[in-house]
Amino acid sequence: MTFSTSRIPRASGQGSGLKRAAAAGADAALILAFAAIGRDAHQRGEIVTGILATAWPFLAGAAASWLVLRAWRAPLALWPTGVGVWLGTVAVGMLLRAVTGQTVVLPFVVVALLALGVFLLGYRLLVSGVDRFRSHRRQA
Repeated sequence: MTFSTSRIPRASGQGSGLKRAAAAGADAALILAFAAIGRDAHQRGEIVTGILATAWPFLAGAAASWLVLRAWRAPLALWPTGVGVWLGTVAVGMLLRAVTGQTVVLPFVVVALLALGVFLLGYRLLVSGVDRFRSHRRQA
């Protein structure tokens, strides 16, 4: 009995599972950082539970955005994944805050849009730049 190596299934996109997990983890960590920074700026108590209470609507918004956009297909893409996750995180997060009786005022919406935009788009831009740099160096 002989075996052909052409029949051995190959893993497509090696590391893509790791990239998906890293991108989802980065999104969650940055949303938690946003909540922590905001709570610290307003000198609120209840450190861990307070951060989670502030972050959960945005984490749910990010999760919903990942599902709707099927972000796992291109988790580090700036467009449409990054922009969609950013805007979905803020929109769903604010909606959930409103329906659960948490504060939703225009200044907070603006701060959330700006801060989460910098966080969720910023690391994707950084990764893209590093990838481009590495690719350029390999070609040189």
